[in-house]
Amino acid sequence: MGALASTPLGAGAAVQPGAPFDGRYAYQLTKLQLSFGPRPTGSPAQRMAAARLVKLLPGGHFEAVPGGLRNIVGQLPGRQPAILLVAHYDTTPVPGYPGANNSAAGVGAVIAIAKALRSDPARAGQVAVRFLLTDGEEAPAGFSDFYAEGLRGSKAYAAAHARELREVIVLDFIALHDLRLVRDRTADALLWSRLRGAAVRAKTAALFPLGEQGAVIDDHTPFLEAGIPAIDLIDFRYRCWQKVCDDLSQVSQANLQKVGSTVLELIRSDRLRRIRG
Repeated sequence: MGALASTPLGAGAAVQPGAPFDGRYAYQLTKLQLSFGPRPTGSPAQRMAAARLVKLLPGGHFEAVPGGLRNIVGQLPGRQPAILLVAHYDTTPVPGYPGANNSAAGVGAVIAIAKALRSDPARAGQVAVRFLLTDGEEAPAGFSDFYAEGLRGSKAYAAAHARELREVIVLDFIALHDLRLVRDRTADALLWSRLRGAAVRAKTAALFPLGEQGAVIDDHTPFLEAGIPAIDLIDFRYRCWQKVCDDLSQVSQANLQKVGSTVLELIRSDRLRRIRG
């Protein structure tokens, strides 16, 4: 396990040019999802939300997942293998659960990042970017093994597309009011270091302090298992995790703006990075 860099990569450098991340738009998309109510996998509310979300990604379409589930995918063209940005659009089957930070805010950020990148001019050699909103991230009620029974959309996508990917960035609990994002010990250390470098350039480094949290099993895990560098932006200190208090009052638009700006900067930078070796 590689240690975290003590000095973030890219310190002192300017941000990549392009349209800024629109945190207000991401916040409005968070509100839109919550307007459908709880959205557990396969529910009418989730299907209605999906019908709206699929139209918002470039080339947005559904991709079947075993068990009747559907991932929402999109893509911007470029050199392969691609960068993949992920959030899940289902909610936990806890009755009445709104799913604001878990993970409507992440979905809103993915779509807002896609919107900003879509306006970028084509540059020679830039890497393709894919967008994935996973279905079935949450395990069914009464599960006994989260990895075996949950992460259904990400496991299906990794099984079908791992060879087409160079790195994976997952957005989960990203808009807490007291947000603090540190690397979980399973996540790729070099990719996380580049994220911290992007945070320095975006002037959001305070949200990404040095440190480490325990191992997290999330939508990045199937990609790590497939040998793809992957990270998960998740603050597992969240007091409303799996509780009905995970509503819009728990979402900080300011922190959503900061995280979205940071990830957008990381992707823009990595689109032009050559893989060594």
